Amino acid sequence: MVKRFKVWTYNEGEQPLVHDGPLNHVYAIEGQFIDEIERDKSPFRASHPEKAHVFFMPFSIFNIVKYVYMPITTQTDYYRDRLQRIVTDYIKIVADKHPYWNRSSGADHFMLSCHDWAPDVSDDNPHLFKNFMKVLCNANTSEGFRPTRDVSIPEIYLEFGTLGPPHQGQPANNRPILAFFGGREHGQIRKFLLKQWKDKDSDVQEYLPKGPSYTKIMGQTNYYLPFSDVLNWSRFSIQISVERIPEIKTILQGIPYDKPAKPFDVIHMVLHSVWLRRLNFALPT
Repeated sequence: MVKRFKVWTYNEGEQPLVHDGPLNHVYAIEGQFIDEIERDKSPFRASHPEKAHVFFMPFSIFNIVKYVYMPITTQTDYYRDRLQRIVTDYIKIVADKHPYWNRSSGADHFMLSCHDWAPDVSDDNPHLFKNFMKVLCNANTSEGFRPTRDVSIPEIYLEFGTLGPPHQGQPANNRPILAFFGGREHGQIRKFLLKQWKDKDSDVQEYLPKGPSYTKIMGQTNYYLPFSDVLNWSRFSIQISVERIPEIKTILQGIPYDKPAKPFDVIHMVLHSVWLRRLNFALPT
């Protein structure tokens, strides 16, 4: 894959909404991926669009929210219409200037984001995004995620600007927290988690209390990673259905007790998942 698979990044657009993204904290994978795929010596960067297998749309959902929405102080302004217009306008620009979107109806194009709003970009115009590939941390089928077309990626919290091993992680046999959930109360699954476990057991921690480090807590916790199209997670992980959330502690207690990008790291795994979906979708002839 490293020798053959090539990605073209559109040059259109200006920072900070395009060609830029967060390099730190909970949405870091968005900026790290843009930075990695656009660097001059990236082995995946196509020298010409005609040599590319897929086309990357380098807009940042996080930066759109930060620079377009956050300056507005009214809470009633968080409708997704402006986000959808920005993304649709960017697609229109590259489609009018280049032949690649129109020749495949977007089938060999993809975006990447870890922001909760990312799945909403296609809601206003489902037909336009019918074949478009979304690479998301928010891989919820109830919010439009399509497992056969879209790609699930891990959410990686980085305190510093480079990818690497966690600085505060602990070996698997020295992790005192069985399960940890940090996030606001929205969505049915999160509400169910909080109802079952909030303030009930120190082994299963929820929300993020003031003071403790998110990275430190995650480094002490067992957690799930994606790439299920490549890795057989049933061989080395435990998957808990929503119905079994009350059994989380019992299930986990019953379990006996690895910049620039390199093969088998997160960036390569993301691109491998994109490559597989590109291979499985025939372009019009």
